[in-house]
Amino acid sequence: MTAHRVTLIPGDGTGPELTEATRRVLEATGVDFDWDIRHAGTDVMDEHGGNPLPDHVLDSIRENGVALKGPITTPVGGGFRSVNVGLRKALGLYAQVRPCKSYPGVRSRYSNVDLIVVRENTEDLYAGVEFEEGTEDADGLLDWLAEKGYAELRRDSGISIKPISETGTRRIVQFAFDYARANGRRDVTAVHKANIMKFTDGLFLHVARDVADENTDVAFQDRIVDNLSMQLVQRPEEYDVLVLPNLYGDIVSDLCAGLIGGLGLAPGANFGDGVAVFEPTHGSAPKYAGQNKVNPMAMMLSGVLMLRHLDEGAAAERVESAIAEVIAEGRSVTYDMKPTRDDPTAVGTSEVADAIIEKLEVMP
Repeated sequence: MTAHRVTLIPGDGTGPELTEATRRVLEATGVDFDWDIRHAGTDVMDEHGGNPLPDHVLDSIRENGVALKGPITTPVGGGFRSVNVGLRKALGLYAQVRPCKSYPGVRSRYSNVDLIVVRENTEDLYAGVEFEEGTEDADGLLDWLAEKGYAELRRDSGISIKPISETGTRRIVQFAFDYARANGRRDVTAVHKANIMKFTDGLFLHVARDVADENTDVAFQDRIVDNLSMQLVQRPEEYDVLVLPNLYGDIVSDLCAGLIGGLGLAPGANFGDGVAVFEPTHGSAPKYAGQNKVNPMAMMLSGVLMLRHLDEGAAAERVESAIAEVIAEGRSVTYDMKPTRDDPTAVGTSEVADAIIEKLEVMP
């Protein structure tokens, strides 16, 4: 069989450790990979004139059509905006999928969560259309808004613009219905704040209802985002596939990760036309870099999503089952999955991979 050519981006911080552990597990399935290793993030900026996302990385993903990426550091309050956002824009990765699923043995208040968050990835406030406080552009925009009747806006304001289009909304909602149908899910819920933002979230809701009318084989409902957040922590079992604009999707997907034990078990996938990038949804935790300490399961579960995308469904099921068995046993897990975070029986990143590979070796 031909090997799957996959762009492998180790990332920075703890990313290389997570990537190596995941690579070992994926190769232990017997599936043949041809890894095209490319580097991005803070570690390559000096080499590429301050650019954390070199063109050769994008070219590799375009050529191969699929990538597995470790976490990459995003500076807070300054520096480059985000490699993740840059990837999504450059490659047209308009749909992010974040499964949130309970596994027996994880310490959580819930045991019955099985949600899919589908997040629009290119529009909304994450488009990054911002005007810095005190600049000529910001002052000019405030003058224009004052002429339109918004004189109460403070003059010392930074401003962000929230674009939501009919085209982008139709595309992501149709994606959610197609994903639900292909994966045997029961319903799709569109999430919005259309009661307040009538021309942006209102458009999102209107288009979502139109798309639902064209996909009547899958049930549909909608929820206001704050009401949904309350209901998720009360009755998460009532929801199945959630489709949301970019900002709400980012926030709600972390909420859903909290329902299943945290971001250490939250995989992610980003899809565009002819290209897909798989990555854990947590950050790079640079303070733990090189310590063989952090939980690799979110990245391994992202690898499971990649296997399914590559039509390696049997291998995907084996890896997920092996991860579930290791979690249920509770021995070979990292500190964040122990009863206390200072539990001396906690193992490291590479030892988790060893335990999962042992399970794979005895599976039929």
